[in-house]
Parts: sequence; C-alpha cells; structure tokens
Amino acid sequence: MTSKSSTPVLATGTDDPTPPPRQRERPRRGGFPVDVRLAGLVGVLLLLCLVGYITRPDGFLTEANISTMLRLAAAIGVVSVGMTFVIISGGIDLSVGSIVALSSVWMTTLATQSYGPVVMVLCGLLVGLACGLVNGLLISYGKIVPFIATLAMYASARGLAERLSGRRTQVVSETGFTTFFRGAFLGIPVLIWMLALVFAVGWVLLNRTNFGRRTLAVGGNAEAARLAGIDVKRHTALVYGIAGLCCGIAAIMVVARTTSGASTNGLFYELDAIAAVVIGGTLLTGGRGSLIGTLVGVLIFTVLNSIFTQNNLDTDIQNIAKGVIIVAAVLLQSTKLRRRIRKT
Repeated sequence: MTSKSSTPVLATGTDDPTPPPRQRERPRRGGFPVDVRLAGLVGVLLLLCLVGYITRPDGFLTEANISTMLRLAAAIGVVSVGMTFVIISGGIDLSVGSIVALSSVWMTTLATQSYGPVVMVLCGLLVGLACGLVNGLLISYGKIVPFIATLAMYASARGLAERLSGRRTQVVSETGFTTFFRGAFLGIPVLIWMLALVFAVGWVLLNRTNFGRRTLAVGGNAEAARLAGIDVKRHTALVYGIAGLCCGIAAIMVVARTTSGASTNGLFYELDAIAAVVIGGTLLTGGRGSLIGTLVGVLIFTVLNSIFTQNNLDTDIQNIAKGVIIVAAVLLQSTKLRRRIRKT
C-alpha cells in the first residue's frame, strides 16, 4: 500500500518553488521609502541651477529664461516619454528625430494647411503613429532587431521629409494654429501644458494600468511574459506606436515654436531622448524605468544647454558633455546591476 507524499504540489506548473528574481521584494527598513537615484538627480538639477545663477546672475533664473527653457524642453520631453516605454520594453528607437521631421513637414504642406488647424494636428499625429507602428510591426512580426529596424526608419523618414519639402522650410500660414499653440493658459505657455499632460498620461499608463505592467514584464523577460499569456508581439507593436505618437505630438510643438516645418527638425533628438531616459534610471536592458526620472533627466540637459548658451560656449562642448554623462550613467547602472547579482 503506497502512502501519499506530504510535499505540497505547486499550482504554477513548475517544479521550482523559488519565485523569479523580479518578484522578490526588498524588505523595508522602516520610514518612508526613498528613491536614492531620484533624490540624487534632483540634487544634480539644483546644483546646475546654482551654477547657472552664479555664472549669469542677471539672466539665468529670470521668468523669461525659465519659460524659454521649459518651452525648449517640451518637445524633447514628449519624445522622451515614448522612448521610456520603448527602452523599458527592452527595445531602442533611433528614428524619433526623423519621425518628428517627417510629421512636421507633412502637416505644414500647403494642401494640409488649407484644411485648417485641426487637420494639421491630426496629420502630425497620424504620421507619427503610422511610423511608430511600422517600426513595431517590423520588430515584432518581422523579427528584425530594433536597432536595424529603427535605423532604417531613421534614414527613410528623413529622406521622405526632404522629398516632400524639396529641402525647403515650409512656413505655417494658418494663423489659428499658431495663435493657439503659441498662446498661454493661466499665464503658462500651451506647450508646457502639453508636456505636463503627456507626462501625466504616460505616468498613469505605466504605473496604474495593465499595459504598463505588461511593458515591464516584456522588458524583464519576454519569454516569461509570453508564457504568462501576454501577446508579446502585439504589445511590442503598440509600444512603438506610442513612441511614434509622441513624436507626432512633438512635431506639433516644434512647428508651433518655430512656425515652420523642415526636414532638419528633430536633429539629435535620438541622442537627447536616450540620454534623458538613461540618466533618469531606466535600464537599457529593459524591465525597469521611471518617467519621473526621465522628466528630471530632460530638465538636467535643458538647464545644462542653457548654461552653455548663456556663457557663449560652443555646441561641440555641449555634445561632449552629453556623451560623458551618458557613459557615466551607463557605468553606474552596470555597477549597481553587478552588485545586485552578487547579493542574490
């Protein structure tokens, strides 16, 4: 007569009772949880503001300069929201700048402007969304690595923008468009309101919805996410669609600020967005990220650019500084990751 084993049977369908590493929670030591990285980023931002005030006490912390910095940060900030979702999901997007250029050119053609500001806005959004979905479909269903797929879009979108515009700057003649997007609400420019709205929606989507949790799961372990019932291919396509939509919104903001559309719009947006996301604490390997950190990263680079501009420093020095900051952030991430692996 055989006796039944007293060992409990797992309902998960696996013989290993140890939960995945990402399901383990670090115990709290009491008090309020403090994000050390975010606190450090805020400290860096305040330090840069202090440097800017010391070097240019008469013009840095003025209302006009602060408004200018925020308006300049608006477009790249919106692009960085989409980039955050892409990198958290384990991907990369090198085409965001070219998508911004193509969207800005398409929405400022004479044919589009003749239908009014609503059609202009819809055109910019749809072009950005379409380009993002093409990226996502090529990566998820075409099984092309993100680097190659988005690099192809980088070249194609920029080339199509040059073709449509004839390499000429297209001036916005629709006064209703410029009047609204260059205006202000409650004393705050509309572009800043747009940036705040996009970040708020992105934060809710990432932290309070199933879509955000699935994005983190796909970036952490795509195969485990698939076994858990997540349609990884469709989700990946949607994530890149969100990135493209953010590029369309950014194109509207760029056109509103410059009152023109050109194939040269969005230059180096890839560098700026990836830099802001990495500085903000999002892992390049995917699975973890913070939109609040991304926002602080955008502000850090915006303040840094303002300091260089007000002190008449060359743009090449700005680019060198950005590169050094990116490398330092990645080295810091890899060091912390190695320490966690050793502890586990």
